Amino acid sequence: MFDRAALASALADGAGLDLDTLAVSHPSLFSQAAIALPETTLTAMRDLVTAIESVIALPEYRHRVLAWASPGAGGELPARSVFFGYDFHLVDNQPRLIEINTNAGGGLLNTCLLRAHGALDDAARTEADFVAMFREEWRLSRGDVPLKRIAIVDENPAQQYLVPEFELFRRLFERHGIAAVIADPADFTQVGDRLLHQGETVDLIYNRLTDFSLDTPANAALRAVFTAGGVVVTPHPFAHALYADKRNLTLLSDPAMLDEFGLSPATRATLLAGVPRTVMVRTEEGERFWAERKRWFFKPAAGFGSRAAYRGDKLTKRVFEEILQGGYIAQQIAPPSEHPVSVNGEPQTMKADFRAYVYQGRVQLFAARLYQGQTTNFRTPGGGFAPVFAG
Repeated sequence: MFDRAALASALADGAGLDLDTLAVSHPSLFSQAAIALPETTLTAMRDLVTAIESVIALPEYRHRVLAWASPGAGGELPARSVFFGYDFHLVDNQPRLIEINTNAGGGLLNTCLLRAHGALDDAARTEADFVAMFREEWRLSRGDVPLKRIAIVDENPAQQYLVPEFELFRRLFERHGIAAVIADPADFTQVGDRLLHQGETVDLIYNRLTDFSLDTPANAALRAVFTAGGVVVTPHPFAHALYADKRNLTLLSDPAMLDEFGLSPATRATLLAGVPRTVMVRTEEGERFWAERKRWFFKPAAGFGSRAAYRGDKLTKRVFEEILQGGYIAQQIAPPSEHPVSVNGEPQTMKADFRAYVYQGRVQLFAARLYQGQTTNFRTPGGGFAPVFAG
């Protein structure tokens, strides 16, 4: 049962946020609903994560994905990268992977929702797990040197939709003895191989930027210090190249490629059942794709957040011609599941995307995003983040 007062308390205690104010600026950030999924479905999601991680560890897979990655991806780093988001739709209660993100937002917002639904121990355990994850990233990179200062970085952070979560993280870090700031890349100064914020050295960047390779001029100082080894960045460009470039899904869903990788029959079966077939969109195959467009969801390989992504059955010829110019993948449509929820006492049906927050191959938290329409939008009344429980 949703307890609004408990959510208000979690936000106020965690970040000094006022729920009533947030309800005006972010009216569809939090849903009052909770979603119960069979334990078998949650296990299937974990198994799919494990299967994908086993492929990503293979040298042949890495060779192939790095061949099309941005030069800014760099090379192998000790840090593993925080907050992988494995995003799923459910078809007959079975997960279908839609994409993998490497700076997935919402983790701490969802621990506030756990508190609102009475799962206090789960919330506390997950928050402690998140802090331990950042400390582990630092330990992998710097050993026993103390972690003193973290910068939570995004472009124009005050204008970002999930800025309330930035403040939740800042205060969470500080409660655990780590100084923390929220910053735009322009707020940094490079001094040799150090990155300074208001005169203080930044040890670790919690990277929420969507410039995944840190290639834009705005990120030049950050990139230079990172390349010189003067600051730990997590998630980092190499992780995005391995996990989140949507072209990688063409390998994970290709039976012939999985055979070439030499996977076990069980791992191969898990991937083919869980990753919808994904292919490159090539200009010379335009006539076929147009004829079959209702089967496909078209996405830019380097896109994020549903930007410039289109269901084939909604496409106009003009937009399709733009897609054929290059840089798109086509993924077989796996429609989202629908769930009955109550909105202000009225029954509604919402679509759901499910996210597994993952670190080092382990699922830390499951959450849902409820919506109506074509894609997740945080605009549906009664929609937004919702906790996921086994049941």
